[in-house]
Amino acid sequence: MPYLCIAVFAGGLAWRYRYDKFGWTTRSSQLYESAVLRWGSPLFHFGILLVLLGHLGGLLVPQSWTDAIGISENAYHLTAVFVGTVAGLCTLIGLGILIARRRLVGPVFTATTRNDKAMYLVLVGVIVLGLLATLKANALGGGYDYRQTVSPWLRSLFYLRPDPAVMAGVPLGFQVHVLAAFLLFAFWPFTRLVHAFSAPLWYLTRPYVVYRSRDARPRPGLRAARRGWEGPPSRRGSARTR
Repeated sequence: MPYLCIAVFAGGLAWRYRYDKFGWTTRSSQLYESAVLRWGSPLFHFGILLVLLGHLGGLLVPQSWTDAIGISENAYHLTAVFVGTVAGLCTLIGLGILIARRRLVGPVFTATTRNDKAMYLVLVGVIVLGLLATLKANALGGGYDYRQTVSPWLRSLFYLRPDPAVMAGVPLGFQVHVLAAFLLFAFWPFTRLVHAFSAPLWYLTRPYVVYRSRDARPRPGLRAARRGWEGPPSRRGSARTR
């Protein structure tokens, strides 16, 4: 199942870029409404960025590496739980604001497709499942060290030697969260989420665009500009002027 989702993710991105370049966009609705968007969008985007960085660090960086630089398991666990929970809540609140805006603002709701609704449903499901699994394991239980099970299993996928037995003892909440996350990756290329791979990094190196105001006085050799609604002079009128 993980390899199937990864294949759909990679193949879907290639297909979308090849056959739907002009659809590779967020389909921004800022022109319809910007006041609520100004609150929801930063909360969601900065929150999801922190969540992504936390997952990459926790899942891909082995525990032996953090131990080698002097970070104890207790310190890592407390930091990950606190920062991850705050980032997850910010992401969920921001996403809730964006969904409410999309439903309550008429023009924005009109521009919402069925694909968008399905994408929001899957995205909310992944975030909520992750938060519930974390809170249940740490607030109601004695904590859970996923770096001993989920992390080695995920890294084994890249080694092409997956060990499903490692996931057998993982709590059900984490298992469902992982399953939903892979389904989200499979769905990703066919939604507006593809804009995450369109960061305008070339803005950093492009030359400045120079704007110059037009001089009100006509320069020698140039005909004075006419107003927008003023048509060209007729031949008869120009002849009389001569």
